[in-house]
Amino acid sequence: MSSPHALYINGQWVDGEESHVTNTNPSDLAEDIGDYAQASTAQVEAAIKAARVGQREWAKSGLEQRYNVLMAIGDELMARKAELGRLLSREEGKPLAEGMGEVARSAQFFHYYAAEVLRQLDERVDSVRPGVEVDTRREPVGVVGVISPWNFPMATAVWKIAPALAFGNAVIFKPANLVPASAWALTEIISRQALPAGTFNLLMGSGGSVGEALITSPEINALTFTGSLEVGRRVAAATVGNLVKCQLEMGSKNALIVAEDADLDLAVEAAFNGAYSGTGQKCTASSRLIVHQAVHDAFIEKLIARLAQAKVGPALEEGVQIGPVADARQLASNLDWIERGKADGAHLAFGGERITCLSDGYFMTPALFTETTNQMAINREEVFGPVACVIKVADIDEAIATLNDTNFGLTAGIITNSLSLASRFKAEAETGCVMVNLPTAGTDYHVPFGGRKDSSFGPREQGRYAREFYTVVKTCYVKA
Repeated sequence: MSSPHALYINGQWVDGEESHVTNTNPSDLAEDIGDYAQASTAQVEAAIKAARVGQREWAKSGLEQRYNVLMAIGDELMARKAELGRLLSREEGKPLAEGMGEVARSAQFFHYYAAEVLRQLDERVDSVRPGVEVDTRREPVGVVGVISPWNFPMATAVWKIAPALAFGNAVIFKPANLVPASAWALTEIISRQALPAGTFNLLMGSGGSVGEALITSPEINALTFTGSLEVGRRVAAATVGNLVKCQLEMGSKNALIVAEDADLDLAVEAAFNGAYSGTGQKCTASSRLIVHQAVHDAFIEKLIARLAQAKVGPALEEGVQIGPVADARQLASNLDWIERGKADGAHLAFGGERITCLSDGYFMTPALFTETTNQMAINREEVFGPVACVIKVADIDEAIATLNDTNFGLTAGIITNSLSLASRFKAEAETGCVMVNLPTAGTDYHVPFGGRKDSSFGPREQGRYAREFYTVVKTCYVKA
């Protein structure tokens, strides 16, 4: 191996042609996790060329070979979840329990899609013409570009990579440059499996060079991206020009409704887990807390008490519930939003300050704004940090109208003891996922995931719905 953290192209570890970047622990800025190679645009082209060759061989492989490869990857991830979870938490900043949970979930994705390999059943129908048979079959889309975000450095990448491989595609994987360690560790596991050379490639590098070369290439067949709305629009514009299939998961401004009849203890835990777990750095975070006026004051009192008990600190420290934010730029953005919220008239009821711990890191206290309106900028734009805003409403009509008054539509939740209210909420919430008496964050791997409006574009991810993106349909006519 030419570099301790090299690129992986055409079945070989190769050094980057654009030097390296250093991966730093956001919990302890004195600790460097390692140096990671940076690909050149020429290496992007080489990887795509290799992928086109490898994909044709992989598509012809037997179902049991694909099944065995995916199962082996999942087995190793599960066996090493403590080790890899620790690595993930060191580079991204989420508490160790969350890091280990993300690795375990990644293993489950591989196991699920290993089983899906054996469930690839085509359909046969009768033609309207006598003596003619028709069958429809699904075939690999081809070479898939995978661009994953930094907040879930392994799980989000895996829920794209696993179905891509399961359905016979080749993968060009470009992880977020902020968190290369988890991507490299995943690639090291994949590199030891029985995959044809070129079937899986790791290209670390910046979005402006490697990402741009990937999304503008006419030589790939599909591109799946998770990230910001701004970049998502750029990806869509670039891929449509080459008629490349595109799937986007972008921003959100999720809401949790606390109804008049809500169990407030349950509501507080749902709000805390939804808004502040993962340091609020997740697209499913419930950053808008829409609370009925009858329980508004009591809910705020209980939530502030819960926030006061939450331990903020280094990701690997025992008992820590909220780790550091990802980097200096994200911390500065979060603190800017705190000042902007106050300037717009919101009341900062708790937190929102940078703090120091025993190690030098990007730590801040979880922030709660009250006395906000849905028209304030802090309730319109994605903050992507441990910041939530309470919006008081008079009744459920206003609550649902407020929930839907956004250009995003990923997840939404409600806390209520009313079956009829829950049914109405499920029917009227303009989001891709709805949760009743649960946090807005947290989804299963065997069912579709995605949103509406500006949150998502293209076919759904996860579950059997993934085949809509990773396969193409062929209709076959036969006259005996």
